[in-house]
Amino acid sequence: MTRPFVRMNGAGNDFVVVNALETPFAPTADQVRAIADRETGQGCDQLIAIEPSATADAFMRVWNADGGEVETCGNALRCVGWLLMQSTGKDSVTIDTLGGPTTAARAGDHRVRVDMGAPGLDWMQVPLAEEMDTRGIELQVGPIEAPILHTPGAVSMGNPHVVFFTDRQDDAFVRGSGSLVEHHPLFPQGVNVGFANVLAPDRIRLRVWERGAGLTKACGTGACAALVATARRGLTGRHAMVEADGGDLLIDWDEASGHVFMTGPIEIEGTGTLAV
Repeated sequence: MTRPFVRMNGAGNDFVVVNALETPFAPTADQVRAIADRETGQGCDQLIAIEPSATADAFMRVWNADGGEVETCGNALRCVGWLLMQSTGKDSVTIDTLGGPTTAARAGDHRVRVDMGAPGLDWMQVPLAEEMDTRGIELQVGPIEAPILHTPGAVSMGNPHVVFFTDRQDDAFVRGSGSLVEHHPLFPQGVNVGFANVLAPDRIRLRVWERGAGLTKACGTGACAALVATARRGLTGRHAMVEADGGDLLIDWDEASGHVFMTGPIEIEGTGTLAV
């Protein structure tokens, strides 16, 4: 059977998006890996299915490039939100995910603002394997007496994140440290690993090693987690532009509601057909 798809990206974080509103789409882990393979498949960071929902405009299902299903993806929420708004003519839509419901709204030409909800700040919400203050957890990389990285913040944005505060952001360092921390026993569900360099109280340079996807050009939930983590440490305010490799994401942690809002671009790269 063949399935049409739309290829999209949000700030460079790229997706193969399948419409499963009428016909179910349930690829195996091997099929997901084959689709995501950049040499022999379509190539993407995540595979996305848009499914029906009884409580929202649609349900978004997310598989990482390694074949594993995950809770949510911030950049994909903007892309799926844009597709749903284009097809319905609405200015805002509600999208359900395994990480909880979100609302996406138009924010300009090919720009979408997503209400990512309130961050999970308790150690059990991240989750961690043991009780810790998530503003700065007991974790370090490197020698005990002179760690290269230490005391990161931990946040859930519907999926688990750990954020190191560092200006070390070269590829080799992010890949080496990120892959090491991703499967650390402290994170029973694995973790997305952020490397945040605070350039100003309202600007963060961020690179993210994504759980199950590796180093990507942008991570929407990672950008939200970085703003929350840096604000909790007093390094930034509650509003910042987060610079990712693929583009900038505007992140607001609203004090009144406690919700995190993410605004950024979407792009349609093309269409195709999957043999699944």
